[in-house]
Amino acid sequence: MFKKILIANRGEIACRIAATARRMGIRTVAVYSDADAHAQHVLACDQAVHIGGNAPKDSYLRWERILDAARQTDAQAIHPGYGFLSENEDFARACADVGLVFIGPPAAAIQAMGLKAEAKRLMEAAGVPLVPGYHGADQDLALLAREAERIGYPVLIKASAGGGGKGMRAVERAEDFAAALQACQREAASSFGNDAVLVEKYVQRPRHIEIQVFGDTQGNVVYLFERDCSVQRRHQKVLEESPAPGMTESLRQQMGAAAVAAARAVGYVGAGTVEFIVEQPGGYGAPEQMCF
Repeated sequence: MFKKILIANRGEIACRIAATARRMGIRTVAVYSDADAHAQHVLACDQAVHIGGNAPKDSYLRWERILDAARQTDAQAIHPGYGFLSENEDFARACADVGLVFIGPPAAAIQAMGLKAEAKRLMEAAGVPLVPGYHGADQDLALLAREAERIGYPVLIKASAGGGGKGMRAVERAEDFAAALQACQREAASSFGNDAVLVEKYVQRPRHIEIQVFGDTQGNVVYLFERDCSVQRRHQKVLEESPAPGMTESLRQQMGAAAVAAARAVGYVGAGTVEFIVEQPGGYGAPEQMCF
């Protein structure tokens, strides 16, 4: 059991982590920017360390300062919360390099799920069902257009390195494909520094269902049921329902088994989410990403 952990985040998630740690008898260290000097998460922790200016790039994303804060306060582990550094493989590796426990998946798992196309190929090899599509490395326009024809319109073009709806376009007709592809590539390059895309069948009556998984360091993985996150605005979740409305026990077990297979395929450790697209009235596709 840890005696002290540093929480590399702010706001509601940092407060929740601090409250849980307190119940477990673990002391906590907050980090804060200039703007958050008097924030609730600072008050919720036993110690607090200033790490920089107002903008996240000057504070919460400066992981070398966070590592310094952990060393200064004798923290044994770092909890990244969500967002910020939670999916940063370099940060996870840096924690291990200085003898700190990163409370989350290993760097190799983060790397494996970091790019959608690579993740899709990995899931396919693990036998996880996928939305029909092209996830290859060849980004030639003519090849991508042929793949779209093979998949069948409408298709969805998605940035491989992205999320949050950026670098994403639905295409109804072949004559619109080239322009949509170029728009996606420009947006992907601007937002993520990577213009690679994948092309998938556009599911027109989708439900977004997530399966919660937990993995330990001994290779054991379990799933703890599902939540329906289909109510979204601009590809961001607004409402989550659990259990998912209309979910049959048979589909729940199938999706749970697929989620466990996905987590095992990347050597996942900790609490994670495997996200599925479910086409009504039946059928489902494999995860776009894993979150924790």
